[in-house]
Amino acid sequence: MRTQVAIIGGGPSGLLLGQLLHRKGIDTVVLERKTKDYVLGRIRAGILEVGMVDLMREAGVGDRMDRECFVHDGTLISYGDDLFGINFKDHTDTSVVVYGQTEVTRDLYDAREASGAPILYNTEDVAIHDADGDAPHVTYRVAGQDHRIDCDFIAGCDGFHGVSRQTIPLSVRREYEKVYPFGWLGILSETPPVNDELIYASSDRGFALCSMRNANLSRYYIQCSLSDSPDDWTDAAFWDELRRRIPASEAEALITGPSIEKSIAPLRSFVTEPMRWGRLFLCGDAAHIVPPTGAKGLNTAASDVHYLYHGLLHRYADGDDDGLERYSERALARIWKAERFSWWFTNLMHRYPDQSEFDLKMQQAEIAFLRDNRDAQAVMAQNYVGLPY
Repeated sequence: MRTQVAIIGGGPSGLLLGQLLHRKGIDTVVLERKTKDYVLGRIRAGILEVGMVDLMREAGVGDRMDRECFVHDGTLISYGDDLFGINFKDHTDTSVVVYGQTEVTRDLYDAREASGAPILYNTEDVAIHDADGDAPHVTYRVAGQDHRIDCDFIAGCDGFHGVSRQTIPLSVRREYEKVYPFGWLGILSETPPVNDELIYASSDRGFALCSMRNANLSRYYIQCSLSDSPDDWTDAAFWDELRRRIPASEAEALITGPSIEKSIAPLRSFVTEPMRWGRLFLCGDAAHIVPPTGAKGLNTAASDVHYLYHGLLHRYADGDDDGLERYSERALARIWKAERFSWWFTNLMHRYPDQSEFDLKMQQAEIAFLRDNRDAQAVMAQNYVGLPY
């Protein structure tokens, strides 16, 4: 098989890149190691920056998002019972939208299937060859049969555990990582959200987040120990702990119900450099991970797709390689700023095991400064809605 761009990974970043390129007449093949149902069954964040929203529209898959999404003009932050808002619209003249990653992926699958562009499921033993040469190719197995794809370029959109990053030699690759000493216990429940806006709550008992998927589907999180298991937490225990961490006014309004999904996610910050090796380009979790505070995971993947899409477009349209040559530089410049925001917001809102009384006072003072200072709120708003590409 021959294609122009081989895309490894059939999640939202790989599918978005493929859809954008397809609309410009650039051939792609997407390889996914799982099934479509498995990918759609993954529960992920649902806050989209303005840049991601614009890319969905440019890819021709924004109609359902525009009809069904919830526009959020701001967010709420609390410390104990002190609750205040930060108005994104006021500070940036833009908003974010709530539209689940599963729905993003579903829309992209529908578009790819309608286009007839190939997507290969259940691919095993994927290997990247000659990425640093002029004739890259990908080999893989499906149902015990060996296959090969020759291509011009390879987009590694296969996540943290995928083959793409590991293909870059250790002599070239440098990795930066911070592992946080806590996780997030999250539940999904068929209940109305406690508030029209998200609530990021800091308390003496730890962090909590009140989020949503739609008018009757809510997503809630509490900071927990890495040694915890979801089985350690009954639904009743979760709801009781959540109430203790959010302002009393919100706790009284909280409507609870059985969880339909419960899981614990560890938190880490991770970046690999460079994001390009020869004709191999890393996108999304293959190159970087952020803690979920601030909802940057899918959105940082979208910025990578933006830079790679335009680099490939210029290469095929007019032979200009500048966008591809500078892909890693441009992508990383924005990624490190998103990493900084996620790290800052995580440190601001969470309790650490080794925090001193002084540390806690500094944390309280910084939250109070954010509450009272318009310039500080403007900086947070600019980062939350998404820095420009």
